[in-house]
Amino acid sequence: MKNGIIGLPQVGKTSLFKILTKARVEEHGHANPREAHIGVARVPDQRLEKLSALYSPKKTTFANVEFVDVAAVGQEALKETAYLTNLRNVDALIHVLRVFDDEAIAHEGPLDPRRDAKNVEFDLIVSDLDQVEKRLERVEKDLRKARTSDLERERVLLLRSKECLEKEIPLRELEMTAEEKKLIRGFMFLSQKPILYVLNVSESATLGADLESAVSRYNLDALAQRPNAGATAICGKVEAELAEMDDAEAADFLESYGLRESGLVRLIRKSYELLGLISFFTAGEDECRAWPVPVGAKAPQAAGVIHTDLEHHFIRAETIRWDNLLAAGSEAAARAKGTLRLEGKEYVVHDGDVLHIRHSG
Repeated sequence: MKNGIIGLPQVGKTSLFKILTKARVEEHGHANPREAHIGVARVPDQRLEKLSALYSPKKTTFANVEFVDVAAVGQEALKETAYLTNLRNVDALIHVLRVFDDEAIAHEGPLDPRRDAKNVEFDLIVSDLDQVEKRLERVEKDLRKARTSDLERERVLLLRSKECLEKEIPLRELEMTAEEKKLIRGFMFLSQKPILYVLNVSESATLGADLESAVSRYNLDALAQRPNAGATAICGKVEAELAEMDDAEAADFLESYGLRESGLVRLIRKSYELLGLISFFTAGEDECRAWPVPVGAKAPQAAGVIHTDLEHHFIRAETIRWDNLLAAGSEAAARAKGTLRLEGKEYVVHDGDVLHIRHSG
């Protein structure tokens, strides 16, 4: 699952990508709109750390999220085929918005993240509208040759999408059935992708409070509360410093700003949620591991994430909440208390479940 990092020039987008993924990116950034940087970030999870402390496994494996950093977004870049391809192939968008002051980094006009968010959204909508109109022309041409139920359904959905976009409403807010989502999936519309707005704020002595209040202070509440959207804040300068520290130094540094965790941790967690993912765990002496699954996934689907054979030969899943397992102290003790349960194929996996898959393979 991929998050695409977008933003206007000089917002700290590529710096954020480098901190997130620890990727080596040239200082000159993107040479042209066709270039994209790809990296992976670990999803922090204290639950997994506590399970690992219980089992002392040979290996602890966190869930990962992939990030794609593309060049600055804009109508000209969105006309580039390679740029569009990079952006369409992501599952969600991380839109970095500048609100930090830095005289060394030029900015055209006053800082206004709400305006920037709406302007970029408009560019995405225009790109989608162009795609919808072109496809509609083709569908209507095909319908004149032969009317089929599939083409009729597609035409109706495209007309609804066109009406939505012409009102400057992103497609992520258009209600669709599961069948309609499947029908339109191949278009990979940009404004249909879930979006997380990330405010990049200035360093300050009251950074903890500033990060907490940033979304409201910069009037992004309404945008963040719209369907399939969210917002958070980071301080890129502080995150860059934290990235160079060991855990003990980082903890002291955060405390000096009144922070319990870095903005980066919240960003990764929110981007994971934005993709509609939760984590379940497998735990043992060899490995403790977090596995990502979509919200609403059933036990066989979770088994398939571990290995496809486990889904095909699934019988039952032994399951327990991670905190109940910690409280019991061991699987044997949890089984004796009755908190370790056997669940069948219809069991919906919950965030934080520890699973052991029984199978016939």
